[in-house]
Amino acid sequence: MSPDVSDEALIEAVLEGSESAFESLVQRHQDRLFGLLGRLVRDRFAVEDLAQEVLVRVFRKLHTFNRDAAFFTWMYRIAVNAATDYLDRQGRRGLRLVDDPVVFDSGMRDSDDAGAAEPLLAEELRQVTRAIVDTLPEKYRTILILREYEDLSYTDMAEVLGCSIGTVESRLFRARKRFKDALERQYPELVPQTRGGRA
Repeated sequence: MSPDVSDEALIEAVLEGSESAFESLVQRHQDRLFGLLGRLVRDRFAVEDLAQEVLVRVFRKLHTFNRDAAFFTWMYRIAVNAATDYLDRQGRRGLRLVDDPVVFDSGMRDSDDAGAAEPLLAEELRQVTRAIVDTLPEKYRTILILREYEDLSYTDMAEVLGCSIGTVESRLFRARKRFKDALERQYPELVPQTRGGRA
């Protein structure tokens, strides 16, 4: 189908029995789905199975989709729930970030230490990010991933998590504070310093 066809039109076609419409819907959103699951789940081999599970749930529940919401946020909610179920089965040891950008809002790109050492520093920061985020409670890990890596709006995060925007704001504030506190406590040498010498 044409890429100009809206999600809503594809969903309507799926509900009328079109398999090709569902394939088009999957192709349109599968990269985002795999990206999200890849960041939520440590076991990369589990990501494909989880993606298939999510797509089956999406297909089976598509008739319940609220047309007032964005399709991808609805799918994200199903994906987050599937990943949470998987992590529960694994003893909640699996959540981590993969291919992390430099530590959130670290400002390290403006560091005076730029140059030959920068790739090594960036890699160290990625490893530290993974280590710290691994220790956060699941609700904080998930919201950091949705905001910092998936770049979802507060409205979309509220839709995915099934909570109010106020809850999203407070949870994200707490998550960032816990991350920053852990960074300062465990890796003070990596906390960026301003020109004036204060963090």
